[in-house]
Amino acid sequence: MFFSIIIPLYNRPQEIKELLETLTLQRYKNFEVLVIEDGSTDDAEEIVKSFSGQLDIKYFVKENAGQGFARNFAFERAAGDYFIIFDSDCLIPEDYLEIVNTALAENWLDAYGGPDAAHPSFTPTQKAISYAMTSPFTTGGIRGNKNGIGQFHPRSFNMGLSRQVWEKAGGFIITRSGEDIEYSIRIHSMGYKIGLIPRAKVYHKRRTSLLQFYKQLHFFGRARINVYKFYPHELKAVHFFPAIFTLGVIFTAIANIFGWPIATLCNVIAVLIIILIFFHSLSKNKSVKIAFLSVMASFIQLTAYGLGFMQDFWKRVILKRS
Repeated sequence: MFFSIIIPLYNRPQEIKELLETLTLQRYKNFEVLVIEDGSTDDAEEIVKSFSGQLDIKYFVKENAGQGFARNFAFERAAGDYFIIFDSDCLIPEDYLEIVNTALAENWLDAYGGPDAAHPSFTPTQKAISYAMTSPFTTGGIRGNKNGIGQFHPRSFNMGLSRQVWEKAGGFIITRSGEDIEYSIRIHSMGYKIGLIPRAKVYHKRRTSLLQFYKQLHFFGRARINVYKFYPHELKAVHFFPAIFTLGVIFTAIANIFGWPIATLCNVIAVLIIILIFFHSLSKNKSVKIAFLSVMASFIQLTAYGLGFMQDFWKRVILKRS
């Protein structure tokens, strides 16, 4: 099978260099790479072209319109039987394409998603953020866990679809803010077979600071409401959990400030949650420092998402503003 690897890029030349270096090491060689520079002011043209002797690579420049439409631009120019989408901040294990090719040959999927993990070279903060985004206590395992809650929706940091799916379903209709979830739901609704390939993992660097992580997750919370506007039935009870958690944090702070008797119970629950996350991360990462950072990242993940979710739920669902 011939794969077309599609990577939208916006002002991240160093990231694309690291990603392309990992693609040169792939054991499975039957693939091309399409890099779409989405109106960057800090472009990666020289870096990308430096790989032309090592990869079948194509570099395109277009006006900025967001990652969803950048991927559509690549779909129209891709030669592959199967399209694979990566975010520019990913590192790809050398057996990734080999795993995907074998998995599709044994059990065909019209579209698939894979999990993400932290590479040993990542900083403690990056590893803690990776924990927060993959922990069953924060995301419920929905981002690449076969035992996750609800219907599996591939995410665009590690997602594949056949040419036939693209020809029938079209491309992304939202360019950002939940565009991959909408696309996954639409593919599901057309009856295509979608699944998780558990071993097809990528190393996802994500945001490099907790402040950047907060901003990203606040945006993700808002994106869930954006998806709701297309598919109201896809807003499940689990999506309200970060908002409930956030309200609980706010209530606990108020209870302590005013000395309400219930503050004691709230504090006990908070301590139990902290202990649970700390020791679960410690068992995964074997580092006390990462475990402490994981507690911080998990609280940021839940409260940032919760605040973004509540903000747009109030504006767009209750007040019905566009």
